[in-house]
Amino acid sequence: MDETERHDVGPAIDAEGPSSDDPARPTAGPDAETDAETDAETDPETDPETAPTRWWRRDHPVFTRLAGFFAGLVYVLVVPSAYAAVLVAIFGVGGVGEDGASPSTDRASELFPFVLVALALPIALLVPQRTRTFGTYMCLGVVSTAVVVLGVAALVIWILLAIG
Repeated sequence: MDETERHDVGPAIDAEGPSSDDPARPTAGPDAETDAETDAETDPETDPETAPTRWWRRDHPVFTRLAGFFAGLVYVLVVPSAYAAVLVAIFGVGGVGEDGASPSTDRASELFPFVLVALALPIALLVPQRTRTFGTYMCLGVVSTAVVVLGVAALVIWILLAIG
């Protein structure tokens, strides 16, 4: 085969690598087609059983921002609820004490403010460069959800007090 008829199929090879005259180097032709087919069959990205779903586009510029915002939204709703459920499960809802309150519920109420320690996670995500964008939008999701929930609660209480 003449040098003008050869075409490279693979990635560029550095100067220390095999030369273009190397017979082991892939060339266009009937063998190159079968090599590409076998590579496609074993490639995890194109294999239908191991390929990620088509809609999951992690390289999209908005993916990290949306994922961070909605993670913050879920985080601010789920973490305090789960923490309260764990406290009630540990301390239970016992009988009524002498003062009319349940002693175990009082202990759970005393420990509930420690849920604020969970805010360390979104703040910690702001430190490393790799997670800074996700952490920023997660914090934005936490803050915006808290503002909306507290704003709506204040509005409802104000309306209820104004009515009667």
